[in-house]
Amino acid sequence: MSIIDFEKVKTCIQVPTAAEQLLSKPEKEISFSLNLVLRPHGIVLADAFVVYHNTARGPAKGGLRIAPHATLEHTRVLAELMSLKTALVQIPFGGGKSAIRLDPRQYTRMEMTALVKEYVHMLSGDLRSGAYVPAPDLGSTPSDMAVIYGETHIPESVTGKPPRVGGLPGRREATGYGVAHVARLACQAVLGRSLRGASVAVQGFGNVGGWAAQFLSDFGARVVAVSDKKGGVYRKEGLSVSELAAHQDRAGELPDFEGDRITNEELLALDVDVLIPAAIEDVIHEGNAHKVAARLVLEAANGPVTPEGDAVLESRGIPVIPDILANAGGVVASYVEWHQAKSGSMTKKEETYQTIAEQLEAAFERVQQMARSCKVSYRLAATAVAVEELVNTMRDRGWIPNED
Repeated sequence: MSIIDFEKVKTCIQVPTAAEQLLSKPEKEISFSLNLVLRPHGIVLADAFVVYHNTARGPAKGGLRIAPHATLEHTRVLAELMSLKTALVQIPFGGGKSAIRLDPRQYTRMEMTALVKEYVHMLSGDLRSGAYVPAPDLGSTPSDMAVIYGETHIPESVTGKPPRVGGLPGRREATGYGVAHVARLACQAVLGRSLRGASVAVQGFGNVGGWAAQFLSDFGARVVAVSDKKGGVYRKEGLSVSELAAHQDRAGELPDFEGDRITNEELLALDVDVLIPAAIEDVIHEGNAHKVAARLVLEAANGPVTPEGDAVLESRGIPVIPDILANAGGVVASYVEWHQAKSGSMTKKEETYQTIAEQLEAAFERVQQMARSCKVSYRLAATAVAVEELVNTMRDRGWIPNED
């Protein structure tokens, strides 16, 4: 079942029946098992999934998720989000995703290398042909991407590699940079104020949330609260994000940093200008959306607000900048890396940031225009803009007739 509400999208744009049919289900799904003998674990059997949602715009692009609760159904959702995201920011990728049902924390670096090599072996044809291009996601790392490259010997077969092995300077922090830049745009356009001095709370202090908090601070925002899975810390006058990151590196957790201890639920209810859920999906839902006191919610994670929670926020007049726009900086940088690998060119970190900013600004403007003209939420507007781009691409490629 598609995550796109086509009936609502059709209030903004025309969607031919053929296009709706093609976008309502994935093009391709692969399920397989990674079977290895790893001492002292014995035999390891890990289910794995790959989904191509739509490849009209280019190769299936989407991260490799390694998590104990990974499912084919959720991989489908994430692949569809990638189709929308790549279309929204107008880069020539389609939407895909892969997942391995495994807890990476239970294995050493060498054991994970063996598992990733087996993943490449099972997907060799797709990876070597360029049909599917993975990147880091939850549970996977740039080192895992380096392993994939080491097995294929094709630099454009994977993005998110460390810069020392052909990766892109700025790729690791790209998603967080994009989140902070979209926050800057949204504060001005939606709240009518500058990001400078705005109070921000960030749930999740991993790669995305940590870099987003750092760039927000660099842009002049007052980051008052951050959290990880064990809890968070709050300081009304603002936190030193760089000191917080150094503390996390030393201590491994945030709650014992100087400041008021808060839970993740308390962070979501803080009275702030911008709330950024950057951890996992479904954290704002029907049961707690009425407690959200932020003036703007910006989705740095994939799907952190459920449809029911979204309806509550909309009824309360709290705008939500959706994930397919807010966290698209990572896939923009992936395109830059992919293009660099194919062309043999070199890119500086500042150029990566500039490209992300330009693509996100253009996408934000298109979403804002759609929201204004149709008088709909930013989420529906972003989906409509993305679907319209996909429809036009499929029409150009002859996938659907010119007339419905």
